[in-house]
Amino acid sequence: MCSITGFFNNDNSLEYALSSLEITKNRGLDGIGICTAEKVFRAENVDSLEIDSEIPERNVLGHRLHSMVNFVLQPLVYKGKMVANCEIYNWKELAEKYEIEAENDTDLLIQLIEKRAIESETDMMQLIDEVLREVIGVYAIAYWLNDTVYIARDIVGLKPLWYSNSGSGGFAFCSEKKALARNGFADIKELNPREILAYNIKTGSLEKFNREFFSITPEHEGSIAELEKVMLEKLEDAVSIRMPEEKFGILFSGGLDSTIIASLCKLMGKKPGIDFTCYTAGLSGVQLPPDVEYAKKMAEELGLDLKIKIIDLDEVEEYLKDVVPLVEDSNVPKVGVALTMYAACVAAREDGIRVMFSGSGADEIFAGYDRHKRSTDISRDCYADVLKIYEKNTYRDDVVSMNNNIELRVPYLDKRFVDYCLKIPPEYKINEEQNKLILRMLAEEIGIPAEVSQRRKQAAQYGSRFDKAIGKLAKKAGCKTKTDYLKQFYGQPNLKLGVLFSSGKDSNYAMHVMQQQNYSIECLITIKSQNLDSYMFHTPNIDLARLQAEAMELPLIEELTKGEKEKELDDMKNAIIRAKEEFGIEGVITGALYSNYQRERIEKVCDELGLKAFSPLWHIDQEKEMYQLLDLGFEFIFSSVAAYGLNKNWVGRIITEKDIEKLVKLNEKIGLNVAGEGGEFESFVTDGPMYHKKIEIKEMEVIERDEYTAKVVITNAVLVDKD
Repeated sequence: MCSITGFFNNDNSLEYALSSLEITKNRGLDGIGICTAEKVFRAENVDSLEIDSEIPERNVLGHRLHSMVNFVLQPLVYKGKMVANCEIYNWKELAEKYEIEAENDTDLLIQLIEKRAIESETDMMQLIDEVLREVIGVYAIAYWLNDTVYIARDIVGLKPLWYSNSGSGGFAFCSEKKALARNGFADIKELNPREILAYNIKTGSLEKFNREFFSITPEHEGSIAELEKVMLEKLEDAVSIRMPEEKFGILFSGGLDSTIIASLCKLMGKKPGIDFTCYTAGLSGVQLPPDVEYAKKMAEELGLDLKIKIIDLDEVEEYLKDVVPLVEDSNVPKVGVALTMYAACVAAREDGIRVMFSGSGADEIFAGYDRHKRSTDISRDCYADVLKIYEKNTYRDDVVSMNNNIELRVPYLDKRFVDYCLKIPPEYKINEEQNKLILRMLAEEIGIPAEVSQRRKQAAQYGSRFDKAIGKLAKKAGCKTKTDYLKQFYGQPNLKLGVLFSSGKDSNYAMHVMQQQNYSIECLITIKSQNLDSYMFHTPNIDLARLQAEAMELPLIEELTKGEKEKELDDMKNAIIRAKEEFGIEGVITGALYSNYQRERIEKVCDELGLKAFSPLWHIDQEKEMYQLLDLGFEFIFSSVAAYGLNKNWVGRIITEKDIEKLVKLNEKIGLNVAGEGGEFESFVTDGPMYHKKIEIKEMEVIERDEYTAKVVITNAVLVDKD
């Protein structure tokens, strides 16, 4: 647990480095260090750091230390210079293997990289990747050698790292986004864990090296019992190597994931020197919150030491003043989880705890979310969830724990455990009645009562009742939504996004969902395919996307494609690049519901461009989506139909609740997809909650191909004022 930062090719590098270390001071209270090209300054506290502030240095590395493994101040300097925020659990084994005398894990890393560089002619980024593949643990590192600075983080993304490469401002990075933002940097990106970056100080150029991620193939062979036995061994090892040599804490909800971690720690606690306390938090009230109630039951039954942090409504509001700016996000579910964790960490900090275990990651690996029950490819969805966990959860969890000077350790996201579990056959993870099957079997084997091993998941913000608290506070403040209420604590939008916009209901609805969560919509991106049977893109009446953009008062980027399979992705990539350059987007919204083909290709392109991909409708209930569209005020027509049970009478008219009821009955009778995800119909939106004007169709032509296939060509449409 540390803070690292660096500023290059900037006249104010030293000032910015010191400022960033002050902003992130809670990440490390045990020491501070700065280095320039020629000099190194280190001290055990800020007040004793003696540095010549007049040094005309344009290139600076900085570090704040939280010492858990041997006290060694950074930056470390050998042939090159390194700052690291890392917990490398096998550093002693690596030191022995490569005959390196190292003081701690960071010392091992820099020496190993330089030893390998002498022995090999491999490209430096590839060499760094090879070294990091041998590492068991988590890290964010910067290595400065001659005129090049390399930055990398662990492959799952547990240790955070943000950077900016803004031309005249040079290159900058830091453990927390807010440190760069407060120093005036723009175009701040989160480093993709699957990339190593190399910044050339002389040329100002930035190169990327793509790292290999996990795989879901080949699937493991054997019975569920055989695989569960191996899985237990790997989880026991993941827990064991993370045990600190001091008392630690466990974030404990009394649910499946945290109870397994606590039980394994308890079993290992028979060894001398292992001492821990479980922590849970909830809202005060007449009844105990569900997670607090379960935590108490399990603590009593399993003989666990438990501390409960109960806070009232007024305290929740005070906590939110810290939590929302801390996570730099006003997304309601994200804040609710962060608030629960923050309250538990406050209690742990008061007890002097410096390490906490978390059960995060199990839902992603073992298909633990409700949406997984509607998945058509469990293994791919679990893979995608782990791939994107750094975007959704890990930064939030890291900054919340670090702000309390607590290091978070996450056994379920041990890379060896993840690698094994992603290859477990999907039928061992989920069936129609239950999810996380093999993990529940593991729980029973280690003696966890069925009351917990079979307990259904309840998200932390609901189990703690903090989501309810946010709702009450929003109502008390006279706010229409929880998001509106949370905006007062973090006024700026979460991220700037572009929308892959098809003119249909799904891309419109996905955009609305993200707007409601305080994301800024900067532009629409429409791909106009000449192939009417495109695998990727919607084609009916696509020219009218321009009219929809005008109705929403948003700029539109259009890109023409021949629609050749796979090649059309290059055209989409070009359009997204334009959106990034012209409007500074940081991510892309898709309306994907169930198509892995579409989602995976969009996410791959976004990954290559350093952008985040959001699919807020992924695996939502299709019937529910259709009714919600009408409830929210969307108006849309079917622009084409192609399915048994539908005909030309369905196209060209506004869809009503009665129509959706008919679709539901057709689904029950013949299996028609209610949301049209199987190509049963395409849609065109004429109005919605984000439309400033609505679209009135003046003229259209209905073309009937056969009894069950028809389309409408809109030949004249205008914008009109809304009532």
